[in-house]
Amino acid sequence: MAAMASRCAASSSSSAFLGAPLPGGRHHQGSCGFVAGGGAKTTARVVAALDTEATTAKAGKSASRARRARKDGGEPGGSSSTALLAPTSNGGGGVALDEVIVNPVGLGRRSRQIFDEVWRKFSRLGQMSTVASPEQEEQEGVLFRGGGPMCDFAVPSAQDTTVLVVGATSRIGRIVVRKLMLRGYNVKALVRRNDQEVIDMLPRSVDIVVGDVGDASSVQAAVSGCNKVIYCATARSTITGDLNRVDNQGVRNVTKAFQDYYNQLAQSRAGKSSKSKLSIAKFKSAKSLQGWEVNQGSYFQDIYPSRFDEGTDASFEISENGQAVFSGFVFTRGGYVEVSKRLSLPLGSTLDRYDGLLLSVGGNGRSYVIILETGPLADTSQSNKYFARMNTKVGFCRVRVPFSDFRPVNPQDPPLDPFLVHTLTIRFEPKKQRPGDSSQGTSDPRNFQLIMEFIKALPTGQETDIVLVSCTGSGIEPNRREQVLKAKKAGEDALRRSGLGYTIVRPGPLQEEPGGQRALIFDQGNRISQGISCADVADICVKALHDSTARNKSFDVCYEHVSKQGDELYELVAHLPDKANNYLAPALSVLEKNT
Repeated sequence: MAAMASRCAASSSSSAFLGAPLPGGRHHQGSCGFVAGGGAKTTARVVAALDTEATTAKAGKSASRARRARKDGGEPGGSSSTALLAPTSNGGGGVALDEVIVNPVGLGRRSRQIFDEVWRKFSRLGQMSTVASPEQEEQEGVLFRGGGPMCDFAVPSAQDTTVLVVGATSRIGRIVVRKLMLRGYNVKALVRRNDQEVIDMLPRSVDIVVGDVGDASSVQAAVSGCNKVIYCATARSTITGDLNRVDNQGVRNVTKAFQDYYNQLAQSRAGKSSKSKLSIAKFKSAKSLQGWEVNQGSYFQDIYPSRFDEGTDASFEISENGQAVFSGFVFTRGGYVEVSKRLSLPLGSTLDRYDGLLLSVGGNGRSYVIILETGPLADTSQSNKYFARMNTKVGFCRVRVPFSDFRPVNPQDPPLDPFLVHTLTIRFEPKKQRPGDSSQGTSDPRNFQLIMEFIKALPTGQETDIVLVSCTGSGIEPNRREQVLKAKKAGEDALRRSGLGYTIVRPGPLQEEPGGQRALIFDQGNRISQGISCADVADICVKALHDSTARNKSFDVCYEHVSKQGDELYELVAHLPDKANNYLAPALSVLEKNT
């Protein structure tokens, strides 16, 4: 009825354009036609311009419609809706529009305009700031309130969250951007170029930042003002330099820029960032070694003759180049050496607010045991000890040791409570060394050297800060798989050691198909081989932003394997993606944390 009314209005306007009705003119009931009386010798042909869009159509389309009109026995006209000639009773020419010919091209164009208008109003919600009239606010509010078409997708905290999408023009990134906009997030996109092709890929309300992940300055500009990051950038080639720039150095730049941004915010308000690491020990001078004690011992009773004891020696001191070195040898059977210190944390700081330890160490690649002691300081006999193994590499590296990895020395003791930790110990045991712990195959495993730079505690949190899209290696050419996985793994390690909350998603081979059609498998253990749609991966990334079960977890994901009849395979729990339920929380709740 609205369409007919608009067409009637258009007909009236056309009649007004032609002039006042001639004498004898009349309006036909049930139509928008107008019959004008005229002289007997004058034949009037009137074309009613009912559709303004059709009148501006191309000449080729008008000619084709004219040919179709002739073929059907009608008269050609310049519009899809024309007034047909009808002779009057007095012999004069008349025009009667008794039926309306609907133009599908114009109808489709009009429907697209209406949809574009709705999308424009909705996408404006994702802008950093907007000034709208009360009428516009009322129209836009209908999208999310009262059962509107978008209320099922809205996230309560989305309007206060700005998400940086790195690699927004990638296969997954384009879908991630639209899913974020659909849920009301403020979105920034880091792209390498700002040409028309890139602009057409992204919604108009997205804040586009031009830069390269390999350039630290451009990454800092992109991170400013963001609360979370989704990193789905991919290298354009499998050249080692390109892979390292995007998958390794790019992740390092983003994590560092994100930490620096939050530190600047904390300094501006004379506080401390919640994402900052807690410094436990920094080894810069001989003064920093005060309080550290070197001890030695043995797991066996002293029942062996002294001639079988070849001796034990260890020291912890500052070397000539200013490095703190814990070194020595252990030739005693069942012996060990250790360096320990009672912790002196800043006032108001306790380890229960942190997830684990981060050590920057170097040396000859030995394996060590970190021991945390809890209990009353006055009576050490009531203390409980918890241990976790730390593997190092030849040269310098940073090792992340989560508190969840610590196990009680006495199985009867309760789990570790970081709030009660008062002593930290680093122990070297020759019997625990593996053949591959050192790159020098001929070196004696009873010798060790550990260069320590600092020991810090990694902050805890409820939600993830950075979602990284990695890969499982499945579907990559065998001759290129190793170098791709090496760069991906280096980027993952850099993210874990950053102290930020992370979620690492390793999808199977990507497929271009609609999401939410098949069940998904979430696994840890490099056992998946099936593919997955880009839309499902994008949905996982968006859901992981505010899911506490996704923080500090790495997992593989793919489609559920449909085995042939009669084949017996191990069973993995499959979860069907659906906007009506949160499938991610139950899927990740059974997976191991700090992986």
